[in-house]
Amino acid sequence: MEFTVSKSDLVRELSLSQGVVEKKTTIPILSNVLLEAREDRLYITATDLELGLKTSCPARVKKEGSGTIPAKKLLDYVRLLPDAEITVKFGENHWASLTCGRSKTRIAGMSRESFPELPSMPDAVAEIPPATLTAMISRTMFAISMEESRFTLNGALLLLSQAGLTMVSTDGHRLAYVNRPSGDGPGYTQYRALVPRKAMGEITKLSDNPDIKVRFGGDDNHLFFEFGPRLLITRKLTGNFPDYERVLPAENINIAVIRKDDLKGAIERVAQFADERSRAVRVQFTTGEVRVFSSSLESGESEESVSSEYTGPDMEIGFNAQYLLDFLRAVPNEKIGIHLKDQKSAGELQPVPAADSPIEELYRYVVMPMRI
Repeated sequence: MEFTVSKSDLVRELSLSQGVVEKKTTIPILSNVLLEAREDRLYITATDLELGLKTSCPARVKKEGSGTIPAKKLLDYVRLLPDAEITVKFGENHWASLTCGRSKTRIAGMSRESFPELPSMPDAVAEIPPATLTAMISRTMFAISMEESRFTLNGALLLLSQAGLTMVSTDGHRLAYVNRPSGDGPGYTQYRALVPRKAMGEITKLSDNPDIKVRFGGDDNHLFFEFGPRLLITRKLTGNFPDYERVLPAENINIAVIRKDDLKGAIERVAQFADERSRAVRVQFTTGEVRVFSSSLESGESEESVSSEYTGPDMEIGFNAQYLLDFLRAVPNEKIGIHLKDQKSAGELQPVPAADSPIEELYRYVVMPMRI
C-alpha cells in the first residue's frame, strides 16, 4: 500500500480517533488504527471493541491496500511534521515508511488480519440536527452514574417518537430529562436505546458541522451515528432503565425564580467551605430571598443570599452543591426556577425561557434532598 495525504487532513481525522482507541489494553492491535487506501481516499478505523469510529480523508493512492499503525505514536509524530504532504508506504513486514520533505521515518505496524471487523450501518431510522443532539447530551451527560456496577445507568436513555426526541439520565441521586418536540415536522420513527457515556462524548466531538444531519440507526447489538463521511458505532447498553416518569415531581407548586449567574456564583463560593466528601450546602427559601449556607469543622463556614421571586412557605433544604452547579453550568438561560414541595421531597430545577423566545425544549432536572 502506498498513498500521499495532506498533513492537516491526516491530523484532523487521527485526532478524532484518539478518544476511541484503547489506551491500556491487553490486546495490542486495539492500540492501532487501521489505514485503508482505495480509489482516491484514505479510510481510518479505530475501535476498543465497545466503540468504533470509521472516518476518511482525500488521498492520492498509488497502490491500494491496508495496514495498521499505533494510533498515538502516529498522531504524535505527524503533528510535529511541517504543513506539507506525507507519503506513506507499507512494506511486507507491516512496517510503514513515512516521508515528508526531508523527514523519513519507519513505524512498526501489525497485520491487518488481526484488526476487528466493525459492523456495517443498517438503514437509518432518523436524521437528527447535530446541534439538537449535542445540546441534549450537554444537559444530561453529567447526571450519568460513574459506578460501573450499575451498568444500566452508565448511559442515557434516548427515545424517538412522533412527538420528538427525549433523553434521560440518572445516577440514583438526581435525574436529567430533556425533550425536544418535533413541532410542525413529521416526527421520528419510534425507537428506544441506551447510549453509553463514552459514545456521547465522542458524538459531541464529531458534531462540528451544523450543515450535516446525523443519520441514526441501530441493529440488535449496536447503535450507529453517521456524520457525513464519519461513522461512530457503539455497543448498546442492555438492561432496563428506571421508570423515570415516576421520578418527575408532579406536586412541586412552590417556585423560586432566580438569576442563574447570581445563584451559581453564590453556590461556587459557599461550596468552598462545604464538607469535601458530601459537598452538602443548605439552601433556605424565604419571601423574596434565597440563602445558601455551608460549614465544616476543617475549613470554616460561609453564607450568601440572592434575591428571588418566591412567595411560598419558608423552608430549608440540603443539596449536593456539585449537583446544583452541574445544572447551572449547562443552561444558557438568564433565569432558572427551583420547584419545591417540602423539605423532604426532591427539588426540581428548570430554565425559565425569556418572554419573547419560543419554547424549543422542556428541560427538567430533579435532585434528591440531603440530610445535614
